[in-house]
Amino acid sequence: MGGQDRTPPARALTVADVLALPVLAAGRPQVVTGVTLLDRTVRWVHITELTDPASFLKGGELVLTTGMPLPEESAGIQRYVDELARIGAAALVIELVRRYHRPPDALVHACRTRGLPLITLAKDVNFLEVTQVVHGLILGHQAEAMRRTQRIHEAFTTLTLRGAGPEDVIRAAAEMSGRTVVLENLVHQALICEPSGATLEEALTDWEQRSRATPPGDRTSRRGPEGWLTASVEYQGERWGRVAMLPVPTTEPPFGPEHITVLERTAMALTVARLTHPTPWEGTAHRNALRDLVEQRHRSAADACARLAALGLPTENSRFLTVVVDLPAMDTTAHPEARLSQVLRATGIPALTGELSPGRLGVLLALSPSHPWQPVVERLSHMARDLSPRAVVSVGLEVDHLTDTPRSFHQASRVAEATPPDQPLPAGRSFHELRDVDLRRLLYALREDTRIQEYAERRLGRLLDHDARHGTDLLTTLRHYLDVAGNKTSAARRGGLSRETFYQRLRTVERLLDCDLESGAQRTELHVALTALDMLRVR
Repeated sequence: MGGQDRTPPARALTVADVLALPVLAAGRPQVVTGVTLLDRTVRWVHITELTDPASFLKGGELVLTTGMPLPEESAGIQRYVDELARIGAAALVIELVRRYHRPPDALVHACRTRGLPLITLAKDVNFLEVTQVVHGLILGHQAEAMRRTQRIHEAFTTLTLRGAGPEDVIRAAAEMSGRTVVLENLVHQALICEPSGATLEEALTDWEQRSRATPPGDRTSRRGPEGWLTASVEYQGERWGRVAMLPVPTTEPPFGPEHITVLERTAMALTVARLTHPTPWEGTAHRNALRDLVEQRHRSAADACARLAALGLPTENSRFLTVVVDLPAMDTTAHPEARLSQVLRATGIPALTGELSPGRLGVLLALSPSHPWQPVVERLSHMARDLSPRAVVSVGLEVDHLTDTPRSFHQASRVAEATPPDQPLPAGRSFHELRDVDLRRLLYALREDTRIQEYAERRLGRLLDHDARHGTDLLTTLRHYLDVAGNKTSAARRGGLSRETFYQRLRTVERLLDCDLESGAQRTELHVALTALDMLRVR
């Protein structure tokens, strides 16, 4: 998205970060317990010489002490550590200069037992300077976090005011968060996926199974075995789906407060988009998936399979059939995709339906090995003609692999392009197939090619000019002759002419076209030119 802030969120200050600061590193810190817990977030630094410091803490503090207030007895030390652990202190730092030169065994045992990082300082450190430095960093981080949160809100507000659709919203969420973001419907079909640092295959493989293992919730939070961050998309109690942000494999915390902000604003923007854009999400998802499949815009075949499977189309142990439905002069308010989808759902055949171009719908059928496709297409054809009496339904060749469906769609489109308006249907069928494309329909499909136009004009132009200047109809004479394969008697009878008159007209045709009508090859060439002329005149 243009102008989008794509920098990763600033990472919160951790115990390890503080220990690495020069002001504290000068004390030669040594981690005694909790080496694996140094990624704890430090929300504040607290200097204390009290025996009950927890009463002044709120959690997340790095506690600094000289050790002077520590009780003498082991039980008192245990209570001291228990209070710090209960309140959620980030770590305890004790200076080994004044009272102690090594940490008491009871303190080490208590910290290890309660999972509280214990750090010792071998040299004197200015605690006040430590607090100033760390608090400056924390406040700076908080200010930057606030600025980034404000930019997130502004970005989504701009999207909403611009009337952005769900694809734009999901794309912006992925860019801002640096995470893969997926919008799914109530039956756990992934409608929109914007991968970040992953492929579609990685993000969507076994989507429904993984999604159903991630329970729903009313609040934005991490859920399920993979730790997805999810938020519900709903309005006035009506739930439409949910948006999920997927974690990345890393040692850092998968999500921070800014990720939650991004996802919550994403859900709000999707709600507005749903209210302002009447097209159902499923229809848009099917259309985009079909277009990407036909135009082969996926990075890999595995990505394509994962995406279509996540939309509910069986991609394993299936045969695939492509259908193109042309609906001339169709009322755009009739939502033909939705109505055709209803017909297909009634048949029980999994399918995707979407607009490939204005007035042209594409249908991808996933058939079981034993299921015949002809009855399904017949039913689809009748429904298409209910929508538009001049609808043309064209079918590509059946294929066994999803990767071959772009070629099948291409074939179905070629059949549609080679079908003139009001073309008679083959006997016993309500749709057109590749085998129906004869010479006449092939030339109709190529009618806009200037080479076809030039050929027809070069072969027949002089004859057409003569008819136009003299009011004759020699073109019809030639047509009758070619239609009966050169049988002059039959041709004369067709034209209602005497044989002598008909022969005279044929000689005129030969003279004008400089040809020999007794030649089978030349008759073939003229027949092709005449058929091309007829197709060029079709309206």
